[in-house]
Amino acid sequence: MKKTIVRTVLVVVITLIGLIIFNRISSKKDDAGMFIEAAHGKFEITVATTGELVAENSVDIKAPEFTQRRDVRSSHIKITDLVPEGTEVKAGDYVASLDRTELENSLKDARERLVTFYTDLEMAILDTAVTMNNIRDQISNQIHNVEEAEITLKNSKYEPPTTIRQAEINVEQARRVLDQLKRSYTLRKAQTESSIRHRRLWVSRFEERVNDYDEVLKGFVITAPSNGMIIYKRERFGTKRKVGSMINPMDRVVATLPDLSSMLSKVYVSEVDISKVVPGQEVNITVDAFPAKSYSGSVFTVANIGEKLPNSDSKVFEVQIKVEGSDFLLRPSMTTNNKIIIKILDNVTYVPNECVHTGIDSIPVVYTRNGLRQVVLLGDSNDKETVVEKGLEPGTLLYLGTPEDLDDFKLAGEELINTIRDRERERRALNERTAVRNVTAGSSETF
Repeated sequence: MKKTIVRTVLVVVITLIGLIIFNRISSKKDDAGMFIEAAHGKFEITVATTGELVAENSVDIKAPEFTQRRDVRSSHIKITDLVPEGTEVKAGDYVASLDRTELENSLKDARERLVTFYTDLEMAILDTAVTMNNIRDQISNQIHNVEEAEITLKNSKYEPPTTIRQAEINVEQARRVLDQLKRSYTLRKAQTESSIRHRRLWVSRFEERVNDYDEVLKGFVITAPSNGMIIYKRERFGTKRKVGSMINPMDRVVATLPDLSSMLSKVYVSEVDISKVVPGQEVNITVDAFPAKSYSGSVFTVANIGEKLPNSDSKVFEVQIKVEGSDFLLRPSMTTNNKIIIKILDNVTYVPNECVHTGIDSIPVVYTRNGLRQVVLLGDSNDKETVVEKGLEPGTLLYLGTPEDLDDFKLAGEELINTIRDRERERRALNERTAVRNVTAGSSETF
């Protein structure tokens, strides 16, 4: 009986000890999730953004040029066939076909008109030959008439004066008719030559038009100008040209062959952060397709003018980041994650942004594990952490969120409040001066 009681007591004691140990372990785990130490060391101020890879250099695959051809007219040409994006091609390989319907109909009309002009020219040449031959025969006959009249006049010298006079009149009339025929021949010759030249001009023009259409239509089967990988051309709003897309004569690019040895990461930075980004800044790059790999890069170009992306109300600025080295695993359009390093601070104290709280008075504080509501003077920050310039020692345990029973925390660091307010006033004054300067500059440009 006594042994049973002892065993029962031992089981109860062991169970209580286990519960106490479990509660302490659980409490430590909860504490570990509630608190974090103020860190000290190197602090990076960065701008993080996603983007996509593009080739720095590429060869355009274009539809045939016909805007400079006087007689070839077409507003837009449809793509009827296009090899899949990412296809590896060699120089001369088939890439795409364009819709030939509109230009083939125009070519058919041009050929029909050319046949008509050929026929008109032949008929004009034949009519001219007949007409000119008739006039030449008339001139030849009239020359004989003149000779006969002159012989008659010569033989009438012994005739009465009236007869002689009549013979002279006949000679004059015959010569006048001959002169008229010669002038008529000259004028008719000039007229027919002009008419034939005009018809030859139209024939030549339509021959050129037919040749132009033939030449353009040959280019409607598009081949690769060099070796590479097919990347579809992006339109203004980001959509890709594909089968069914229309080719504008002023923008004839169907697809591109990128140079994969030199890649750029194209990103868009918000107007809030763009003032921090300048060419030459270092960038850490990762690619979603290869999460275990990272790449180094630098800011290559920064756009001066903002733009609105589809489905977005805020303005962004295009930034191109040059990827250092070359890796042929990288392909255009791969998604990138880019961390642009704006500034690096050494030997500073910093805390997660979740630790910093600001009340109605706009004075920043952190809550420490030892029960203090500590006023802090903040410095630079990034998307995750903020530098604490004064008011906090490295290693201090802080609440990650807002603790319960805020009234139990004692205010500390009140001597920093005036410094914080002075700095805020300076910041506002600087912003006002900047705003006035921008308004003045805008007014000057207007006038």
